[in-house]
Amino acid sequence: MFLIIARSALVFLLNFGFPVAGHAAGEILAEVDEVPITSEEVEKTLASHLSKLEEQIYNLKRRHVEALINEKLLAKEAAKRGVSVSALLDAEVTSKTGPVTEQEIEEFYQANQAQLKGEESNLREQIRAHLQNQKLSAKRQEFLESLRSRAKVRVHLQPPPIYRVDVSTAGAPFRGAPDAPVTIVEFSEFQCPFCSRVQATLKQLLERYPDKVKLVYRDFPLDGLHPNARLAAEAARCAQDQGKFWEYHDALFSHFPQAAPEDLKEYAAQIGLDTVKFDSCLSGRIHKATVQRDIDEGMRLGVTGTPAFFVNGRPLSGAQPVNAFVKLIDDELKLLGAAPGEK
Repeated sequence: MFLIIARSALVFLLNFGFPVAGHAAGEILAEVDEVPITSEEVEKTLASHLSKLEEQIYNLKRRHVEALINEKLLAKEAAKRGVSVSALLDAEVTSKTGPVTEQEIEEFYQANQAQLKGEESNLREQIRAHLQNQKLSAKRQEFLESLRSRAKVRVHLQPPPIYRVDVSTAGAPFRGAPDAPVTIVEFSEFQCPFCSRVQATLKQLLERYPDKVKLVYRDFPLDGLHPNARLAAEAARCAQDQGKFWEYHDALFSHFPQAAPEDLKEYAAQIGLDTVKFDSCLSGRIHKATVQRDIDEGMRLGVTGTPAFFVNGRPLSGAQPVNAFVKLIDDELKLLGAAPGEK
């Protein structure tokens, strides 16, 4: 929290022209037994977090800019017609928005019945109000777009530079096209509920972008929270030795969260591994160093929890909805001159 407040204060000072003391690259900020901690070292550790904050600040500014543009467009049109903004919206939005039909209410109710709770009659009135607001919002946006198309609107607010990190994928298992233009590196673990939840999203992405996305798996077991996660990660690497990493990966998540040693051996048999080789690999902790290298890499990149993703090096944390991934993937494809995925 302190870092967020400090960063917000820094951005405020910079934006409004106040002088802020900076640190030269390589400047020593602290020492531990004469071993220096440099500004470069600190910046590398915080870079991902600061980039996210800059993106949030930009999005907040952009929303406010767009709101002010809309206000000015409405005020100008209202003045042109000699009416108030309220009267303008009544004439162009409210009066032109049709009422919600009973069929629309029924379709919404049937599609969402499992998630709805309460008296059906009350729910249907709430649905009516919700759908009517959606129609009004859509009509208002349509009217604003028509006003904007006739005006000279230029937005000078610039987004922050795209932040990327160099994420190694050497030797890591992957799904998707080997030469795909977009690589998603996932730092995950097999006992994390959020990692389990995001698997359906990742499956959708691979289906949506069959030749444009490659999904790479890296281990980041959280020992303090999930004691069996590290051994499960090593077991999956033992399965990789036999060419069946993803089959084992899917078995672990399909049986989530069972990952005790006896479970790990049972899954190996289920997917047809040579169990003698698997047991020897697992009991010998053959891939202990492999998993630790992934953890070290994740920590270097600022990963603190799972799942954590890097889309062509651009950080995305948590079990995000599919649209959050689509936005980044399509942006990358546009930057590379490739066509976005089919919707």
